[in-house]
Amino acid sequence: MSADRYDVWMANLGPSEALLKRWQSSAITWGQYVRLYRAQLFEDPPLDQENPLIKNHGQKFTLRLLKNLASRQTVTLMCHCREDEPHCHRHVLQKLILSNAI
Repeated sequence: MSADRYDVWMANLGPSEALLKRWQSSAITWGQYVRLYRAQLFEDPPLDQENPLIKNHGQKFTLRLLKNLASRQTVTLMCHCREDEPHCHRHVLQKLILSNAI
């Protein structure tokens, strides 16, 4: 998607490349994926070693920022998945943003 179609790309909220590959290859279940993805979002050490292409640090700060923004305005979460895809990390993010877990 071209950059003029969105305001901000927060790549640090995506799953690690290794975790995404495990899910896509059916090596883990959706439940396992969600549990591991949530754990990655709240890890203290940076995940940079697992992500040679996309650095994955600052997740907790970014989640708090989105939660704050969502309390005042509409926040749209997007992904490369089809919009109607039920197994996508943006659904996990939405639940986190709307919850008291952050």
